[in-house]
Amino acid sequence: MAGGQGSRLRPLTLTRPKPMVEVLGRPVIDFVKDAMLEASIDSIIVTTGYRGEQLEQHVESWNGDGQNTQAWVNQEAIPMGTAGSVRLLSEHLTETFVVGSGDSVASFDIRTLLHAHRESGAKVTMALWEVEDPTEFGIVGLSSTHHGPLDGQLRQGYICRFMEKPTAEEAFSNVINAGLYIIEPEVLALVPEGEKFDFSKQLFPMVLERGWPMFAQTIDGVWFDVGHPSELIRAQHTLIAQRESLPFPLPNGVFSEGNFVSSSASVEGSLKGSVVSSECHVGDGSRLQDVLLMSNCRVGQQCQIEDSVLGQSVTIGKGSTLKNVIIGDGIELEENSHFEGCRIPNLDDTASV
Repeated sequence: MAGGQGSRLRPLTLTRPKPMVEVLGRPVIDFVKDAMLEASIDSIIVTTGYRGEQLEQHVESWNGDGQNTQAWVNQEAIPMGTAGSVRLLSEHLTETFVVGSGDSVASFDIRTLLHAHRESGAKVTMALWEVEDPTEFGIVGLSSTHHGPLDGQLRQGYICRFMEKPTAEEAFSNVINAGLYIIEPEVLALVPEGEKFDFSKQLFPMVLERGWPMFAQTIDGVWFDVGHPSELIRAQHTLIAQRESLPFPLPNGVFSEGNFVSSSASVEGSLKGSVVSSECHVGDGSRLQDVLLMSNCRVGQQCQIEDSVLGQSVTIGKGSTLKNVIIGDGIELEENSHFEGCRIPNLDDTASV
């Protein structure tokens, strides 16, 4: 699923769909694609809407990357919701199938989830992630048996309850929907044809009400919903720190002291907790801390940049200072520019960060 507009990531998503935003030099959607290939899933359909032509070009490249993969895009004419968009593909989904979110970075072990799905006899199996504060998420309650009592300490079991964004007092667990599902075809038949329909808010509660078994497992490793620029920075920190233990291919370049510099980039200044993507240049005397530079960026001499994300082909003039700034593709800032806590271009006064 890759149809979201990513409004909280603007202006980065003014020129690309959310799944094409880069983390550690790779589009976000590639992380779930890699998990599927690792599980020997060789037929991948990407549902998309907003700026789908970019995704179509990228997905087509999967067919020629040395993998025995058949991948293609289904473009929605109108937004159909997560379940509604998959319902459009029902003629292709006649056996057990896997649905993954194209806008999260996660270390899914789909083989293990498929095994649990078969062993449990579930109609739906869901990947979960454990969080410290569940009040911002949809939480999942588990039982050790189908139709058994809820046990808030379980990290795998049969799903018995859902709740969206509970208060601290209401929260009966701290495991949340991680956005990857294994589904039997008869479940998809419950989705009304031609209607906008959501997996977590509509379809899965319907399955639960019917008494059909639903299973879930909490994943290890990493999980990020990169729906906000701060999550992009946090994701890159974690991926760099845990790169040796995670099941993701590493980009070409140098990892050093919490930084990554692409093999085609050049850095004359200093970095701390930052990513410098392909074809970028950082000038002499410049200091970058907790920064993501997407491809083809140019940072002049004596610049100070902190807690910021720069889109593709951004140019920062000499002597500029940026703090907590998100810059869209192709922007050029003059020498000695100073910005803090804003988005450039800022097309919505409510979008300050």
